[in-house]
Amino acid sequence: MTLITLKDPHSPAAEAYRTLRSNILFAGVEKPIHTLLISSPMAGEGKSLTAANLAVVLAQSGQRVLLVDADLRRPSQHTLWNLPNERGLSSAMLDATQLAAPPIQATPVENLSVLTAGPTPPNPADLMISKQMNALLETLARLADTVLFDAPPILVATDAPLLASKLDGLLLVIKAGTTRRDHAERAKEILERAHVRVIGAVLNNAPKDSAAGGY
Repeated sequence: MTLITLKDPHSPAAEAYRTLRSNILFAGVEKPIHTLLISSPMAGEGKSLTAANLAVVLAQSGQRVLLVDADLRRPSQHTLWNLPNERGLSSAMLDATQLAAPPIQATPVENLSVLTAGPTPPNPADLMISKQMNALLETLARLADTVLFDAPPILVATDAPLLASKLDGLLLVIKAGTTRRDHAERAKEILERAHVRVIGAVLNNAPKDSAAGGY
C-alpha cells in the first residue's frame, strides 16, 4: 500500500486529497470538525489509505494531526507507517497510565502522529462504548487540532457507528466498481439510526478524467 501524498505529492490523486481537505474544512464552517471517523460499507474499499493520506495533507497544512487506528479487528496503520504495534489504542484503555498518556508515535511527516491499534482485544465493540474510551477521547482531543479515526467497515461490525456517535462526524469511503449500491444505502441507514453526522462520501478508485488536462 502506498501513500500517494508522500510518494507523488504533485499527482492528480494527491491533489484530490487536498481538495478533500478543503471540502472537510468547508463542512466544518458552522459546526467545527475536530474528531472525524473514516469508514466504508465493506472491507477492501480503501478506508485506511484514505485516512492516512488525508492525515498527511491535513498535517502539511500546518494542523497538528493525530491518526488513530480504531480498527481493532484488522488494523493496518502500523503497517502503512512501519510502526511497532505492541502498545496502542486497546492497551491504553486497559492501563490507567497509558490512558492518561497514550502511546502515540511520531511519523516522518511534520505535525502528524499515530496511535496504532495495539493488541487485538476479545470484545472491540465493548471497548468503543466504555468509560475508558470516553476518557481517552477527551485526552486525544487535547493533543491535536484534528483527530482522525480509522474504523472497521460499517456492515462488518458495530464499532464504527458506536464510536462515530461520540465524534464530530464521519466520512464514508466507497470504491468505484466495487462498492455495491445496496451496501452503501444500508450503511447510510445504520449511521442515521445511530444519529451519526455523515459529512460526506469519498469516491475511491475513480477513473481519471482526461478532460482535466494539465490542471
